[in-house]
Amino acid sequence: MNPGNEQKYRSWVEVDLDAFAANLREIQRLTGPGVDFLQTVKADAYGHGAIEISHAALRAGARMLGVANADEGVQLRVSGIEAPIVILGPSIPSEIPDMIKYNLTPSVSDAEFAEALESRLARARRKLPVHVEVDTGMGRGGTMHSEVLDMIQRILTLPHLILEGLFSHFAASENLTHYNERQWKLFSELLAELARRGISIPIRHMDNSGAILNYPGLKLEMTRPGIMTYGIYPSNETRDKAALTPVMSFKTTIVLVKEFPAGYGIGYNRTFITQGKTRVATIPVGYGDGYPFLLSNCGEALIRGRRAPVIGRVSMDMCTLDVTDIPDCVVGDEVVLLGRQKDEYISANEIAARAQTISYEILCALGKRAPRVFLQKGRTDAVEPRLRRIFIPGEEKSLARIDGIIRQCFQTRTSSEELGDAIYYEMFETLFGKEDRQLELRSSFRYDISIAQIPPGGEQRKRADAYFQLRTHVEYKKTIRSDVFMIGCASDRAQLEALIEDEHCEYRWILGGDDLVVERDFTVERMRIDGEDIPITQARKTARGYEVWCGSDRLKSKINREVKIEIEILTKKSKRNRTFPVYLLYPTRGLEINFHYEQAGLRNVRAESFFAGRHPRADIRASRGRSIHIRIAPEEWVFPTSGVIFIWDV
Repeated sequence: MNPGNEQKYRSWVEVDLDAFAANLREIQRLTGPGVDFLQTVKADAYGHGAIEISHAALRAGARMLGVANADEGVQLRVSGIEAPIVILGPSIPSEIPDMIKYNLTPSVSDAEFAEALESRLARARRKLPVHVEVDTGMGRGGTMHSEVLDMIQRILTLPHLILEGLFSHFAASENLTHYNERQWKLFSELLAELARRGISIPIRHMDNSGAILNYPGLKLEMTRPGIMTYGIYPSNETRDKAALTPVMSFKTTIVLVKEFPAGYGIGYNRTFITQGKTRVATIPVGYGDGYPFLLSNCGEALIRGRRAPVIGRVSMDMCTLDVTDIPDCVVGDEVVLLGRQKDEYISANEIAARAQTISYEILCALGKRAPRVFLQKGRTDAVEPRLRRIFIPGEEKSLARIDGIIRQCFQTRTSSEELGDAIYYEMFETLFGKEDRQLELRSSFRYDISIAQIPPGGEQRKRADAYFQLRTHVEYKKTIRSDVFMIGCASDRAQLEALIEDEHCEYRWILGGDDLVVERDFTVERMRIDGEDIPITQARKTARGYEVWCGSDRLKSKINREVKIEIEILTKKSKRNRTFPVYLLYPTRGLEINFHYEQAGLRNVRAESFFAGRHPRADIRASRGRSIHIRIAPEEWVFPTSGVIFIWDV
């Protein structure tokens, strides 16, 4: 990419997504069919841009993503990534709320953390997969291999923890050593012992980049490639074992060119003195951009396909290059600090050797305040360029600032602070509840109500004069966040409000009638998700009403995906109350409500509708003596609290 007159960045990092995809194909060739991979994207994907790299990896078949902490996982979630995200390092209790809220998979290294996680999950009525890390010789994270069996047995007793994975980490996989073989032996013995005890853990992983290249025979269900996916070999020993292409380049531009006489000091403390007439180019890159200070007077850059030495100290925001031997270079020329220009190439390993560090550090730090420009199919505009994001813990702090702006907008539009605040709080409580929770959006909402006389015979007949039988079928599409749901029936308004505040309450009902008994007169006949029946696991009467819990382990694969939900309810309706309301509590796109009353003998049935939205026009059609049908187009949004009230005479 040559900036020319159109280049708007002083410095930029180019990330070649095609090269990244090619590296993943090479890894898949080496590991063979049947072996999944977890793409390691910690530290902003080794400096490459975690969000874009994650999307590219998932398109290439990654089963999971690996991060270092909950903050990195949250960054991916709020960017729209729904794939499993594993936190590869030990976590702390304060990260648990984010793990639950954003469905992150923690690695467990000690029993105390597992107990704390179980306690919070139980209160939230959630389950979460975990991976147990085993220390086979890394001496860092993980449970000691001699103690891990006890840890696993303990986790299996915790009902809200799903033991999904088991892993370890090689200490020196970039080299062929007996120590690596010893670590593998310890892990293999653990796996064999688990098999003898009948303990099945679905996902086992140990191979990192070095192990994929040096130990091709050590295969488990999944690998964890990191540095090699970015085109960097873990060591010189591995260079001939795969065909990898570097993914990152770091580029800048010349911002100033000057000529100096002999004896002139360049930079802080005059660590370089010109020996003769010297042409010097200034570039806007320094150690503030991750360009190492140790490259002072020993680094090199590429200009017009030729090497130019760094002279003088690398300062925070600038450094200087000797361009005496490149007389045709001018302000605005592209300068490559990492990457290729014509026939010359500066690698991360070369920079690391000069800076007395490792290539991992160079990639993570280099260009940390420069925008990333993502290349795809030879184009630089195929992916939107974005600034490098250093994710700040505490997403709520950012939301609070946004909320403040919105509230001020309402105050300005209404010319009243009091009225603006009233609208603000009403809107947010309607959409998000009294406590912070994710916004629920629903589509293709259909509500079928059939009201009829109670069939003759038995105990039901005794109440036929006082009640109708009411059968309701509700269906809609939404993104589910859990594999467990609750359908609640309240006896009064206070109980109904308590059910509304529970994020697990998928549908709620209020049952009116002096002699109605919720556990007898409220029945969930069926719940289906994507056409599959979901079993009722528990029904109980609580302080907030009657709760019917449904769930299935088969739903775990659908979490954070849109599904079709269908609920069928059978209940009673007092004949003294000649209205039936239907309220929408969530933003809904597309709506159909059908009220069938032919078998109830109702007269003069009409509908009073109230729909809020940009185009809240409802198509209402009636079939006299039989039914009323209400429809809003599939592309139109209806906002809370909208609804319809059916009114009749007997």
